[in-house]
Amino acid sequence: MEVEPNLKRINKFISETGFCSRREADRLIGEKRVQVNGVDAELGTKVGKNDIVSIDGKALKVAEEFIYMAFNKPVGVTCTTDLKDKHNIIEFINYPKRIFPVGRLDKPSEGLIFLTNDGDIVNKILRAGNNHEKEYIVRVDRPITEDFIEKMSNGVGILGTITKKCFAKMESRYQFRIILTQGLNRQIRRMCEAFGYKVQTLNRIRIMNITLDGITQGEFRLLKEEEIFAINQLVATSIMTEEASYLDNEIE
Repeated sequence: MEVEPNLKRINKFISETGFCSRREADRLIGEKRVQVNGVDAELGTKVGKNDIVSIDGKALKVAEEFIYMAFNKPVGVTCTTDLKDKHNIIEFINYPKRIFPVGRLDKPSEGLIFLTNDGDIVNKILRAGNNHEKEYIVRVDRPITEDFIEKMSNGVGILGTITKKCFAKMESRYQFRIILTQGLNRQIRRMCEAFGYKVQTLNRIRIMNITLDGITQGEFRLLKEEEIFAINQLVATSIMTEEASYLDNEIE
């Protein structure tokens, strides 16, 4: 039996159509909502160009063009493609073409998040080892000390590990700036809690070369060609891996 060349894992195939991320595709496969040539798909199933992949009975089509969007997320919006969640980011933005978020921001957090239909760049950006900078302005519930800033900068014990050293700077009595190069689950909140502080507001103001400048809260803009080029340069050394889609990155 001749094996078709250039087969792809089904979660990668689905992400490349722009339907959702690999992680979300795996969830759909586990729920038996994905079929290949009419047969329920399994995790790890490989497909080729002649296979028909369907989700909920509808055949997928390859995305016509890649979309790259910067969105200023308000508090209360959830970074999920699950339309059962009435606060989901997809219906809030209401963009005419299918897109999905790159990473996440907690519902109580606000600020910059990318959305796209380019599954490969999602996995590159989310890889924890890529050292892509994410900058935040954080307000806490009690006065900030120099000791607190120093400890935040030098690594904090959370989730059974020590966070990477990072940049942190006091902005005012209750507010500080922090730049992370990793994205552990609720990382900033957990780091603050380790020293008896509670986050009041958390605003992500930059991801790599993209800032919130000119984007009103609740609004979005499409990235310019030169911005997309710069992002691709920054992630050029990233290795796309299956495990990238399983990381709980950028959840603050």
